Amino acid sequence: MPSIRELGHIFAAAALSVLVGLPNAASAQTAATPARDPIPGPRSCFWARGPFSADPYINIAYPDAATFYWAAVFSVPEGAHLSLEGQFPHSRYMSLISYDGAGVPVESVADYLIKPKPGAINPFLSGADRTVTARDYSLEIVDARPDINRKTGMNLVGETRDRLATPKYGNGQQVVLYRIYVGDNGLDETAGTGLPVPVLTLADGKVLRGADACVPLKTRQPPQLDSAAMAVPMDKYHELLDAAAKISPTAPATNPPTWYQQLDRQALYDIYLGKPMSAEAPKSEGGFYPNLDNQYIRTILNRKLGKVFVVRGKAPTTPKTRHGDAVMGSGELRYWSFCSNQGFANTRVNGCVHDEMIPLDPTGFYTIVVSRAADRPRNAIPACGIAWLPMADDGDGAVDADVTVLQLRHMLGTKDFPHAIQAIGAPGNEAKAMAEYYPRGAYMTTSAFETVPCLLEKR
Repeated sequence: MPSIRELGHIFAAAALSVLVGLPNAASAQTAATPARDPIPGPRSCFWARGPFSADPYINIAYPDAATFYWAAVFSVPEGAHLSLEGQFPHSRYMSLISYDGAGVPVESVADYLIKPKPGAINPFLSGADRTVTARDYSLEIVDARPDINRKTGMNLVGETRDRLATPKYGNGQQVVLYRIYVGDNGLDETAGTGLPVPVLTLADGKVLRGADACVPLKTRQPPQLDSAAMAVPMDKYHELLDAAAKISPTAPATNPPTWYQQLDRQALYDIYLGKPMSAEAPKSEGGFYPNLDNQYIRTILNRKLGKVFVVRGKAPTTPKTRHGDAVMGSGELRYWSFCSNQGFANTRVNGCVHDEMIPLDPTGFYTIVVSRAADRPRNAIPACGIAWLPMADDGDGAVDADVTVLQLRHMLGTKDFPHAIQAIGAPGNEAKAMAEYYPRGAYMTTSAFETVPCLLEKR
């Protein structure tokens, strides 16, 4: 008979299968219809799992609320070849990223690296026409490991890719996630271009496109996931909370807040155990299906230290695309955002604000307030130059109603911007490396914050 711990892992894996939208085999050739599927958003028999985003979409594994993610789970038949054909979306960013069974990223091919088809234009290159109609591309999916010396998280200007390393694991399963960040206003979840189409060339030369490729690719197979791939199992989470409680009543939250890089899973556990993170821990490999083009720092908040948390720092520059800008701009980063999340056993996002949503003062600094809706200061509004993020009323969504995880994303830092999260280096260097871009925060009461005057002048 399985132990309680084993049962927990079995139930967690089963729940994850449901959460990622596993339909039955009978529907292998068709996408779920709105009448049968309670989850909104487009999907196909290949991109059958998703969209992942904030509510009311599938909200797990810490999605950014300004993005949409789809997962494809498949197995390329022996001797066959798979490619994905699509159109570059009208958005700030897109990528295709492969993963292993533990939710650890293998390789990312971001938008600007993808070779467009002959006669087409890649609209994600700086200075490119974002309105161009010829925006087709094709990307080969290969059962291989990427170059171990590949760079991640930095903008590799001038390089191109025509293949994505997607090695098989377990019983021959492969996983790719498709991401779209900040679609232009007024467009659907796919940012106006639909989902990439699978093109499968069998060993005998026969070519299958779209839904015809789904059955031989086994796109409805159950995901072979480690139970901790998308969330920390509840028994482990309780173990971590018990260890933190021996440090202080509010641990691992600190005052002032401590920001940690997202490294491997052990580094996450070390936050609760009060141990220093290993300088050798790899970045963005701690599960939850992270994006290799992002690097993250996060802090854990606790309302027992104050019902209102205020964070302030200098804003990196980014392209502006949300309103359909005709030309792709440039900046110190491609994108950045703050997200309020529930705890690591739940991994739900409460809400996010990204670069184009966050008001700045005349010196280029942002101020963001994080609180429950009932505690929101009246001046924590964009008209006063202040962004606001919600804390959930049930806190971490599992155990502690006072806990919230706050996360800062930096995407595709350039070599000319030394203060990106990508450039931090060893754990403990965060404040020094990021300088004035480092988020500094404080706890206070609602009434105390309401004494702060509006930061923007009325016009």
